[in-house]
Amino acid sequence: MSQSSALLKLHFAALLFGSTALFGEYMSASPIMIVFGRTVFAVLALSAVAVLARRAPWHGLSGRDIGRLLFAGVVLTLHWITFFKAVRSGGVALATLGFASFPVFVALLEAAVLRERLKAADVGILLLVTAGMVLITPSFELADSATAGLLWGILSGAIYACIAVFNRYLSTAASGTQSCWWQCLAAALSLAPFGWREAASLPGAEWLLLACLGAVCTGLAYTIFLQALERVKAQTVAIVISMEPVYAIALAWLLFGAAPGLMVLLGGALVIAAVMWSSVRPRHA
Repeated sequence: MSQSSALLKLHFAALLFGSTALFGEYMSASPIMIVFGRTVFAVLALSAVAVLARRAPWHGLSGRDIGRLLFAGVVLTLHWITFFKAVRSGGVALATLGFASFPVFVALLEAAVLRERLKAADVGILLLVTAGMVLITPSFELADSATAGLLWGILSGAIYACIAVFNRYLSTAASGTQSCWWQCLAAALSLAPFGWREAASLPGAEWLLLACLGAVCTGLAYTIFLQALERVKAQTVAIVISMEPVYAIALAWLLFGAAPGLMVLLGGALVIAAVMWSSVRPRHA
């Protein structure tokens, strides 16, 4: 695979990751049902990948590794549910931009875990994200559904930051595909008692959307992403992935006519700039 081909695959993966918000906007299923269906189909898709690769999801993993992955999967479930609640309440733009604040929470958690002071760059990133969030906040009334959506998005980012820090400091021997399989399995199992209640009455069209969300936007996207990582520099990967909110907002604008306002564009630009800065700067600078 050439460098240009890998870069195109990386952008395609970022586009698929960003498109997940549109499912929450369009579907009538509850956030719990969306996450349940997504993870079921993701497990099925990744199982097919494992069969083709002749590498079982549990190959080379200890019981401790699997336990950590299952725990991370339960936390990931909370992240996905809060994210889709953000989309349902505030729309694609506010949900994705709220979630994009997660690098701030990563910096704060790492400072707490390592008991280090925040560096100047971390403070700068925090200020940029804060300024961006103030600009995109529709109102400062919690009764405003759009504001509630933004807050759900920020909470989703905070939970995702916990997962990122957990994976960084409690690493396992699992490959990326194995990690995704086990975490999606944990999410599917934990939501099964709730998801099955709604599944019986879910229209066939919604099942097709869930299959697309799980198999394509999760399983396929993650596989393409891992393939691209082998050829693309880490800094380039970080910049491309930080474009997820841009892709999500552009798709919502194109498909649903949900044009973002000027303040959302300005605030979003600050948030995305902060995410790029956080992604490309040296971790120990």
